[in-house]
Amino acid sequence: LILSSISGFLSVALGAFGAHALKAIREEYHLKIFHTGVEYQFFHTFALALVGVLLMKEDSSWLRASGVAFLAGIFFFSGSLYLLTLTKVGRWGAVTPLGGLLFMVGWALLGVALMKRS
Repeated sequence: LILSSISGFLSVALGAFGAHALKAIREEYHLKIFHTGVEYQFFHTFALALVGVLLMKEDSSWLRASGVAFLAGIFFFSGSLYLLTLTKVGRWGAVTPLGGLLFMVGWALLGVALMKRS
């Protein structure tokens, strides 16, 4: 839950940075990429919070693995898009699919954890 609150804070701060500070120095193409990073980080911040709440009720290795996958997904997916925008180095885009895969793994692990509970 602490990690989700940090991620939520960063989502809002980075969103504001992208909307205001970056607008003057980056073209629309890069601003859209940055916005996608913020969006996915924000969505998966809620996933982290859900995992945290569920872990408060019952410890589960499946839930923990799900949370790790969500956190790593934020780092690789959103982080690579932030770096791509800030550096204009297109190679960072090659890292983004790894983050997307980690998001999918996180959702799958969360599903398994929930099925095991019922």
